[in-house]
Amino acid sequence: MTEPKRLFRSPRNRFLAGIAGGLAEYFGLDPTLIRFFWVISGFMFGGGIIAYLICWIIIPEEPSSY
Repeated sequence: MTEPKRLFRSPRNRFLAGIAGGLAEYFGLDPTLIRFFWVISGFMFGGGIIAYLICWIIIPEEPSSY
């Protein structure tokens, strides 16, 4: 049986906390695209900053064994 896909903060695609890199790896997207959406949501709605901080706390960092 295959192990389910898990969401982690990325230690490789890290700019600040690895949130965008981890989401990009999980969804198979470019990390720059994810970062762009975080910035736009932060400026337009203000919730992007709060969501980023919550993700930073909730999403664990990828273990070194992966």
